[in-house]
Amino acid sequence: MQPPTLTTERLVLRPLEPRDAEAVHRACQDADILRWTTVPNPYQFKHAEEFVGVISPAGWSGDTLYNFGVFTADGTFVGSMGLVGLTRLGAPECRAELGFWTDPRQRGHGYTAEAARAVARWSFRELGVERLEWLAEVGNEASRAVARSVGFVMEGTQRARMVNAGVRRDVWVGALLPQDFGISARTPYRPGG
Repeated sequence: MQPPTLTTERLVLRPLEPRDAEAVHRACQDADILRWTTVPNPYQFKHAEEFVGVISPAGWSGDTLYNFGVFTADGTFVGSMGLVGLTRLGAPECRAELGFWTDPRQRGHGYTAEAARAVARWSFRELGVERLEWLAEVGNEASRAVARSVGFVMEGTQRARMVNAGVRRDVWVGALLPQDFGISARTPYRPGG
């Protein structure tokens, strides 16, 4: 897929580029990013170079990972926001997982939720995603606060869902549907109950 650039009132979301490696490396020294995400620990500059120069571009070209760098209008790096776990794009069962992390210097401004709403809308309208999932290790209250502010409905806890630092861990799960944003889905939805 040809990577798009998304804009919001305050942000520009674009594919990460080699020139972003330094900002990614600096952000990923943060203890919370290292604790709650699956980035390598310790996070070395070579990891940032690989992420922006190999992993992210390969994801776009192979339709396996759609990762955006999030920037303020003046070009300040905010963080990373992407769709992972893409399942059968274009099919009725089309779903994806939204993953993100934020540079600690940019937290508390609402940037991550703003970027997440933009990526969610794009995924529903352009990719035909009919279920967007959010997962975070149990205890990651900051991630859950972002997901709730975007409109994700918390669905519960899945036991032993992820491996982080060589340990299988429980995760919280939430979902967002196109209908939650006033967007029609291709497949009708009939809630249970």
